[in-house]
Order: sequence, then structure tokens, then C-alpha cells
Amino acid sequence: MWTRSFTLYFGARTISLLGDAMMPVASALAIGKVYGIAGVGYVLAIWTASAVLVMLFGGVVADRIGARRLMIGADVVRVVTQGVVAVAFLDGAPPYALLLVMAFLSGTAAGMFEPGVNGMVSLVARDPQRANATLKIAEAVTHLAGPALAGVLIVVAGPVFVYTVDAATFLVSGVCLLLVRVTVPRPQPSDVLSDLRRGWEEFKARSWMWSVILVWVFWGVLVVGPYVPLSSQVIGADYGWVMATLGLGTVLGGLVAIRLRPRRPLAAGAVALSGYVAMPLTVALGLPLPLLMAGHLLGGCALAFWSVMWSTSVQTQVAPDVVNRVNAYQVAGSVAGMAVGQALAGPVATLVEPRAFMLVSAVVTAGVVAALLLIKPVRRLGRDPLEAAGQSISVPASSLT
Repeated sequence: MWTRSFTLYFGARTISLLGDAMMPVASALAIGKVYGIAGVGYVLAIWTASAVLVMLFGGVVADRIGARRLMIGADVVRVVTQGVVAVAFLDGAPPYALLLVMAFLSGTAAGMFEPGVNGMVSLVARDPQRANATLKIAEAVTHLAGPALAGVLIVVAGPVFVYTVDAATFLVSGVCLLLVRVTVPRPQPSDVLSDLRRGWEEFKARSWMWSVILVWVFWGVLVVGPYVPLSSQVIGADYGWVMATLGLGTVLGGLVAIRLRPRRPLAAGAVALSGYVAMPLTVALGLPLPLLMAGHLLGGCALAFWSVMWSTSVQTQVAPDVVNRVNAYQVAGSVAGMAVGQALAGPVATLVEPRAFMLVSAVVTAGVVAALLLIKPVRRLGRDPLEAAGQSISVPASSLT
């Protein structure tokens, strides 16, 4: 698996993920100190919403020019945006409008970057599940180190240094991707609308995929979206350490995913996801730090295992020539609910005590697990790509013009 291309791709993703892992804590502490919960929530919501808005076009462009080129361009944009925010914090309190604009531009770049992430794995690795699990472990390590590092750097060096480090991670990521060599098939001549329609038809034909995304929208609104702004306020100064424990749990989940290859990956992932209930539940109950960390350890392990099962299913069940477009639809759908949840975090905090909302999130998570297991295509989807043959389609691009 450790070919030159995969090693470079692994390095690009790891260093970029480290910067991403630092940002929620840095934003919660730096922006929250100046503009409060609502300020953090709106910045995160703008970032997420802009990513969702361009993600579908990102999938089309990635299939046309190659995911690697598009991802390099996105990294360049984020070097600039994070650098601008770092300079803005030199005055202590950057204009809120500037933070929103930079969040919009950075989110747009992320939306162009994200559709190619899954598609690149099949180009640089022969064993998608093992590669996904390895990348998930790297993500977990960054979640372990990133929050704690951000918390320490905010206190010791301030937000200017943290945002500068984040800009540097995207620079290193772009250089690594520049050195990756992959062969991308030449696409058939078509227009943008035809490409979008083909991606939609491929997405719609897989009931296991769109049904999961529908469930994920509710989970994003009521659990994932508001979690960072609300839980950071409830946990307080120990937030960085709790998030670091979440990263450790993700490492464990990735290790399990390397070894365990269930015949029904999504069903197994849904069962494992029930462990995520412990995260919002421990916050809602106001448990002491050791129990908070234990709950996030379990939650991280659960989410990592589900993520590997999901990513591998998408990569193995979708044809390579449309995987970036299909991936764009599924990511945009799953992230859309998160954007709404982030935007509602501020207003919700004025109406409902954050700990009470975390209890609602725990109940919703249990409902999400039940819903996934009740959906027959999700429960029955197997490892073999041929098992999805009855649901997949092959629509020539020319027939959609």
C-alpha cells in the first residue's frame, strides 16, 4: 500500500487534517472570546454553507480535470485566507465582517477540495478499506494532537500564530499533492449540466446512499452542527483535552476497521455508531472530566468505524469515472444539515440551556442508529461491488445532453 503516490497523499492529508483539527478549538477560543457563541456559530455556518454550495460543481470539475489539480488549487486559496485571518488578529479583535468573508472563501475552497478526497484513494491505493482505515487513523492522531496543540498555542502564542500554522499546513499539503502522480481517464465531452445530471442519476439510483444522507441531515442539524459551539461552552477550559481524547478514540476505531471486514459494512457501522451516544450524553449530564473523556473515547471509536465503512462502500460501489460527482452529492447532503445546526447554535443557546440540548442530541443519535438499521438497502449492502449492480446505472454522458 505504501507506494510513492499513497505516501505523498497520506502526507498531504495528514498535515492538512492537523490544521483542520486545530481550527474548531482555535475558533471557539479566539473568536468566541471576542464575539461569543453566536459569533463562533455563524462563522462556522458560513464556512460550511459555502462549502455545500460549490461542492456539486467541485465534483464535476474534479471528474473533468482530475481531483489532484483541483485539490491543489483549493489548498492555495486556503493558504491565503488563513494567512489573512492571522494578520487580522494582530490588532487583537479582527472585524467580524472580515472573519465571515474569509470563512466564505475558505469554505468555498473546501467545497472544491472535498469531492476529490474519496476519489483519490482508489487512484493511489489498491486496498480501499485498508487505505481508508489508515487515513482515518491519521485523522484521529491529528484530532488527538490538534485540539491540545491549538489550546496550548492560543494561551502561549495567541491566535496569530495558530492561524499562521494552519496556513502553513495547507501549503505543505499542496506541495505533496503536486508531487503525486496519478493517471486520470480522459472524460467524454459534455457540458456542466449534463455532468451534474449524470452524477444525480448515479446518486439517486443507489437507495442505500441517499437514504443514509437523508438520515444524516437530521443528525447534522440536531447533533453534529451545534456540538462544537455548545459543548465548548459547557466543558470550558478542559475542552481541548476532551477533544484530544475524541481523537484517541478515532485512532482505536481506525485500527479496528483495518482488522475487521464485516460482510455487511454499513450494518456493522450503524451498530458501532451507537457508541456515539456517549459523547452528548456525558456533556448533558455534566460529568467530571475523566467520564467526559471516556465518553468521547467511545464516541470517537464509533464514528471512525462507521466512517471507514461508509467511505469504502462509496469508493467500491461507484464507477471511477463518476465517483467524484457522486461523492459531491453525498457529502453536500450530509454537510448541509451541519451548516443549519451551526447557524442555530447561537439562537438555541438563548432559548435552551446547552446541557439540555446535548441531551436531545443524545436521543437523536440513538434514533439515527435505529433508522439506519431499519432501512433494508443499508442493512443488506455487502462488500462485493456486484451486489449493488441492480441499483447502479451506466448513463452515457451524451444521452443527457
